[in-house]
Amino acid sequence: MADKVLVVDDDKTILTMLHKALKSSGITADLAISGEAAITLLAENEYDLILLDINMRGMDGFEVIQKIRGDGLSTPVMVVSGRKEDKDALYGLEIGADDYITKPFNPVTLVAKAKALIRRSRSTSPQNSNIITAGPFTYNTSTLRFYKNDVEIPLSSKENSMMKLFIDNVDHIFSKDMIYSVIWGETIIDENAIMVYVNRLRQKIEDDPSSPKYLITVRGLGYRFTV
Repeated sequence: MADKVLVVDDDKTILTMLHKALKSSGITADLAISGEAAITLLAENEYDLILLDINMRGMDGFEVIQKIRGDGLSTPVMVVSGRKEDKDALYGLEIGADDYITKPFNPVTLVAKAKALIRRSRSTSPQNSNIITAGPFTYNTSTLRFYKNDVEIPLSSKENSMMKLFIDNVDHIFSKDMIYSVIWGETIIDENAIMVYVNRLRQKIEDDPSSPKYLITVRGLGYRFTV
Protein backbone atom coordinates (compact mmCIF):
# COMPACT_ATOMS: atom_id res chain seq x y z
CA MET A 1 0.00 0.00 0.00
CA ALA A 2 1.32 3.44 -0.94
CA ASP A 3 2.51 5.82 1.74
CA LYS A 4 -0.05 8.50 2.57
CA VAL A 5 0.99 12.04 3.49
CA LEU A 6 -0.96 15.07 4.67
CA VAL A 7 0.45 18.33 3.27
CA VAL A 8 -0.54 21.49 5.15
CA ASP A 9 0.25 24.92 3.72
CA ASP A 10 -1.79 28.05 3.03
CA ASP A 11 0.13 28.66 -0.21
CA LYS A 12 -1.72 26.88 -3.02
CA THR A 13 1.34 27.00 -5.29
CA ILE A 14 3.42 25.08 -2.75
CA LEU A 15 0.58 22.61 -2.15
CA THR A 16 0.37 21.88 -5.87
CA MET A 17 4.13 21.53 -6.23
CA LEU A 18 4.40 19.15 -3.28
CA HIS A 19 1.43 17.11 -4.46
CA LYS A 20 3.11 16.58 -7.84
CA ALA A 21 6.49 15.73 -6.27
CA LEU A 22 4.95 13.19 -3.88
CA LYS A 23 2.70 11.65 -6.53
CA SER A 24 5.66 11.18 -8.92
CA SER A 25 7.35 9.18 -6.16
CA GLY A 26 4.36 6.94 -5.59
CA ILE A 27 3.15 8.71 -2.44
CA THR A 28 -0.52 9.56 -1.97
CA ALA A 29 -1.15 13.06 -0.60
CA ASP A 30 -4.13 14.84 0.91
CA LEU A 31 -3.92 18.64 0.93
CA ALA A 32 -5.00 21.08 3.64
CA ILE A 33 -5.02 24.84 3.07
CA SER A 34 -5.14 25.68 6.80
CA GLY A 35 -4.37 24.30 10.24
CA GLU A 36 -8.07 23.92 10.93
CA ALA A 37 -8.56 21.88 7.74
CA ALA A 38 -5.61 19.70 8.74
CA ILE A 39 -7.16 18.89 12.13
CA THR A 40 -10.40 17.86 10.41
CA LEU A 41 -8.58 15.55 7.97
CA LEU A 42 -6.49 14.04 10.77
CA ALA A 43 -9.67 13.17 12.66
CA GLU A 44 -11.02 11.32 9.62
CA ASN A 45 -7.89 9.67 8.14
CA GLU A 46 -4.65 7.95 9.05
CA TYR A 47 -1.39 9.23 7.57
CA ASP A 48 2.21 8.05 7.48
CA LEU A 49 3.56 11.62 7.64
CA ILE A 50 2.44 15.23 8.02
CA LEU A 51 4.27 17.93 6.05
CA LEU A 52 3.43 21.09 7.96
CA ASP A 53 4.07 24.75 7.20
CA ILE A 54 4.62 26.90 10.28
CA ASN A 55 3.48 30.37 9.22
CA MET A 56 -0.18 30.09 8.29
CA ARG A 57 -3.13 32.39 8.81
CA GLY A 58 -5.46 31.32 11.58
CA MET A 59 -4.21 28.16 13.30
CA ASP A 60 -0.45 28.08 12.68
CA GLY A 61 1.82 25.05 12.50
CA PHE A 62 2.88 25.24 16.15
CA GLU A 63 -0.75 25.08 17.26
CA VAL A 64 -1.35 22.09 14.98
CA ILE A 65 1.60 20.22 16.52
CA GLN A 66 0.49 21.02 20.05
CA LYS A 67 -3.08 19.96 19.27
CA ILE A 68 -2.23 16.59 17.71
CA ARG A 69 0.45 15.71 20.25
CA GLY A 70 -1.91 16.72 23.04
CA ASP A 71 -4.50 14.36 21.53
CA GLY A 72 -1.93 11.55 21.56
CA LEU A 73 -1.42 11.37 17.78
CA SER A 74 2.11 10.09 17.08
CA THR A 75 2.14 10.53 13.28
CA PRO A 76 5.58 11.87 12.23
CA VAL A 77 5.64 15.60 11.48
CA MET A 78 8.10 17.36 9.17
CA VAL A 79 8.08 21.12 9.68
CA VAL A 80 8.47 23.29 6.59
CA SER A 81 10.14 26.51 7.71
CA GLY A 82 11.14 29.78 6.05
CA ARG A 83 14.87 30.21 5.31
CA LYS A 84 15.33 32.75 8.12
CA GLU A 85 13.19 30.92 10.65
CA ASP A 86 15.55 28.23 11.94
CA LYS A 87 14.58 29.07 15.52
CA ASP A 88 10.97 28.38 14.61
CA ALA A 89 11.99 25.00 13.19
CA LEU A 90 13.88 24.14 16.37
CA TYR A 91 10.90 25.17 18.49
CA GLY A 92 8.79 22.88 16.35
CA LEU A 93 11.16 20.01 17.17
CA GLU A 94 10.93 20.84 20.86
CA ILE A 95 7.13 20.62 20.94
CA GLY A 96 6.82 17.39 18.99
CA ALA A 97 7.91 17.67 15.34
CA ASP A 98 10.28 14.99 14.08
CA ASP A 99 12.24 16.77 11.36
CA TYR A 100 12.32 20.00 9.39
CA ILE A 101 13.27 21.43 6.02
CA THR A 102 13.72 25.09 5.15
CA LYS A 103 12.32 27.08 2.22
CA PRO A 104 13.24 27.32 -0.55
CA PHE A 105 13.78 23.58 -0.90
CA ASN A 106 14.38 21.10 -3.68
CA PRO A 107 11.25 18.92 -4.02
CA VAL A 108 13.45 15.87 -4.64
CA THR A 109 15.28 16.49 -1.36
CA LEU A 110 12.02 16.95 0.52
CA VAL A 111 10.58 13.69 -0.84
CA ALA A 112 13.78 11.83 0.10
CA LYS A 113 13.63 13.21 3.65
CA ALA A 114 9.93 12.37 3.86
CA LYS A 115 10.53 8.76 2.83
CA ALA A 116 13.40 8.43 5.30
CA LEU A 117 11.23 9.76 8.13
CA ILE A 118 8.42 7.35 7.27
CA ARG A 119 10.87 4.41 7.22
CA ARG A 120 12.37 5.50 10.54
CA SER A 121 8.94 5.79 12.11
CA ARG A 122 7.92 2.32 10.96
CA SER A 123 11.14 0.71 12.15
CA THR A 124 10.75 2.10 15.67
CA SER A 125 8.73 -0.33 17.74
CA PRO A 126 6.78 0.88 20.80
CA GLN A 127 9.03 -0.96 23.24
CA ASN A 128 12.21 0.76 22.09
CA SER A 129 10.78 4.15 21.04
CA ASN A 130 12.76 5.78 23.85
CA ILE A 131 16.04 4.71 22.23
CA ILE A 132 17.75 6.92 19.64
CA THR A 133 20.57 5.27 17.69
CA ALA A 134 23.03 6.97 15.34
CA GLY A 135 26.18 5.14 14.22
CA PRO A 136 28.01 3.88 17.33
CA PHE A 137 25.96 6.15 19.61
CA THR A 138 22.80 5.41 21.59
CA TYR A 139 20.73 7.83 23.64
CA ASN A 140 17.99 6.70 26.02
CA THR A 141 15.40 9.48 26.29
CA SER A 142 13.83 7.89 29.37
CA THR A 143 17.00 7.62 31.46
CA LEU A 144 18.91 10.47 29.71
CA ARG A 145 21.92 8.16 29.43
CA PHE A 146 24.28 8.26 26.47
CA TYR A 147 26.43 5.43 25.10
CA LYS A 148 29.14 4.85 22.52
CA ASN A 149 29.59 1.24 21.39
CA ASP A 150 27.38 0.23 24.35
CA VAL A 151 29.73 1.91 26.85
CA GLU A 152 28.10 4.70 28.84
CA ILE A 153 29.57 8.20 28.51
CA PRO A 154 28.71 10.38 31.53
CA LEU A 155 27.44 13.83 30.51
CA SER A 156 26.73 17.01 32.44
CA SER A 157 23.29 18.58 32.15
CA LYS A 158 24.29 21.01 29.38
CA GLU A 159 26.34 18.35 27.56
CA ASN A 160 23.35 16.05 27.74
CA SER A 161 21.01 18.66 26.27
CA MET A 162 23.45 19.46 23.49
CA MET A 163 24.04 15.79 22.66
CA LYS A 164 20.29 15.15 22.53
CA LEU A 165 19.90 18.06 20.10
CA PHE A 166 22.63 16.69 17.84
CA ILE A 167 21.64 13.00 17.90
CA ASP A 168 18.02 13.96 17.21
CA ASN A 169 19.16 15.90 14.12
CA VAL A 170 22.01 14.00 12.48
CA ASP A 171 23.64 15.94 9.61
CA HIS A 172 21.74 19.16 10.33
CA ILE A 173 23.88 22.29 10.69
CA PHE A 174 23.21 24.30 13.83
CA SER A 175 24.47 27.87 14.07
CA LYS A 176 25.82 29.09 17.39
CA ASP A 177 22.81 31.30 18.02
CA MET A 178 20.45 28.36 17.35
CA ILE A 179 22.36 26.17 19.82
CA TYR A 180 22.46 28.90 22.46
CA SER A 181 18.75 29.64 22.07
CA VAL A 182 17.78 25.97 22.48
CA ILE A 183 20.24 24.95 25.23
CA TRP A 184 20.49 28.15 27.26
CA GLY A 185 17.15 29.69 26.31
CA GLU A 186 18.66 33.13 25.75
CA THR A 187 19.08 35.39 22.74
CA ILE A 188 22.39 36.97 23.78
CA ILE A 189 25.00 34.50 22.59
CA ASP A 190 28.02 33.50 24.67
CA GLU A 191 30.18 31.95 21.95
CA ASN A 192 32.84 30.92 24.46
CA ALA A 193 30.31 28.81 26.37
CA ILE A 194 29.30 27.00 23.18
CA MET A 195 32.92 26.33 22.23
CA VAL A 196 33.68 25.03 25.72
CA TYR A 197 30.82 22.54 25.62
CA VAL A 198 31.52 21.45 22.05
CA ASN A 199 35.14 20.77 23.04
CA ARG A 200 34.00 18.84 26.12
CA LEU A 201 31.74 16.68 23.99
CA ARG A 202 34.54 16.04 21.53
CA GLN A 203 36.81 14.93 24.36
CA LYS A 204 34.16 12.38 25.31
CA ILE A 205 32.85 11.10 21.97
CA GLU A 206 35.71 11.43 19.49
CA ASP A 207 38.42 8.82 18.90
CA ASP A 208 40.78 11.74 18.26
CA PRO A 209 39.36 15.03 19.63
CA SER A 210 41.99 17.03 17.74
CA SER A 211 40.60 15.65 14.47
CA PRO A 212 36.86 15.20 15.07
CA LYS A 213 34.83 13.02 12.73
CA TYR A 214 31.48 13.10 14.54
CA LEU A 215 31.00 16.66 15.82
CA ILE A 216 32.18 18.75 12.89
CA THR A 217 32.75 22.49 12.62
CA VAL A 218 31.18 23.89 9.46
CA ARG A 219 33.19 27.03 8.84
CA GLY A 220 31.09 30.18 8.92
CA LEU A 221 27.88 28.27 9.69
CA GLY A 222 28.14 26.34 12.96
CA TYR A 223 28.30 22.66 13.91
CA ARG A 224 27.05 19.40 12.44
CA PHE A 225 26.80 15.98 14.09
CA THR A 226 27.42 13.20 11.58
CA VAL A 227 27.96 9.45 11.81
